[in-house]
Amino acid sequence: MIRRRDDGDLDALVAVLAEVHTHSGYPHHWPADPASWLTPGDLTAAWVAEADGAIVGHAALCGREISRLYVAPAARGHCLGRSLLRGVEQEAAARGLRPVLDVKTTDTSAIALYERQGWVRRATERQDWGAGETVEVHRYEAPDRAAPDG
Repeated sequence: MIRRRDDGDLDALVAVLAEVHTHSGYPHHWPADPASWLTPGDLTAAWVAEADGAIVGHAALCGREISRLYVAPAARGHCLGRSLLRGVEQEAAARGLRPVLDVKTTDTSAIALYERQGWVRRATERQDWGAGETVEVHRYEAPDRAAPDG
């Protein structure tokens, strides 16, 4: 089940984020305040994925950027990432936006998800992530879902 996030979800989301970070290295740098990291200043809306009554995933819309998208390692393979992605896409479209997102070039499972869903790679660039660290990322744009299906 995908639903809008509420403030009472943050503790569970931080716990899931810690699992994801340990398993997959996302986020790249563990934030000093994970709850604040999940609630950036430009947050438009956020969603959670639940399975068997437990929170297992998250996605956020910040302007037209999809961000903070993750699913617990044990909950992967059940289309929750796809469902979160589509939910955020629909919200963005309702706001007249065509969403974009950045993903590290080494995050092959996320890249596979985006490309299976029809997202289009628009650019690859190197970004300065602080302390002299440069990371290569792909920039994706959502497909035009308003176009008629072939």
